[in-house]
Amino acid sequence: MLPRTAEQILDGEVEIDGAYFGSHVRQENREEDRRDRRRTENRSDRRRVVIALRERKGRTLSFVRHREADGVEVARARMVANAKLFADEASHWDVLEMQFGTGRINHSEAYSDFNGKHTNWVESYFSHLRRMVGGQDHHVSHKYLYQYANHAAWLEDHRRRSNGGNAFALLGGALNHAVNGVWAGYWQRNAS
Repeated sequence: MLPRTAEQILDGEVEIDGAYFGSHVRQENREEDRRDRRRTENRSDRRRVVIALRERKGRTLSFVRHREADGVEVARARMVANAKLFADEASHWDVLEMQFGTGRINHSEAYSDFNGKHTNWVESYFSHLRRMVGGQDHHVSHKYLYQYANHAAWLEDHRRRSNGGNAFALLGGALNHAVNGVWAGYWQRNAS
């Protein structure tokens, strides 16, 4: 886990949400052989949720967990006490109302209201991540999902900067960074 630094603590208006990725279970051909994929025992063990905290007009932090409810502890660890949290009506976010000022939006009624309650910024991040995984990469292993989620967060945070500015930032970061043990030689390992 990364150490907590000032740039990893979010302040102001923060949106939180989660999106599931990975391991679609294909249905059987014959109806009598099919299983209910909504049930936990019929899901793949490689399915993960990306939990994103996004400051409005600020930074995006992403975390990969097994359940969306694990985002409660992530929010407590990564937000200052006076931050205002915006979330959907999922019941696991209820406990955060005691610690943070919250604005909740019921997506079955509306995606945003006139009082500024919405999760559109974090949903935008998930939209870009889904398009990246499905359209560009086609498949992402659950072992490396956090790397793709962090990459999508970086792209989302710097989308207003010019392509040249992003290229120089990437090049400078790569040249000033030590060898990464996760990615070094990844093509030589067995695919699993």
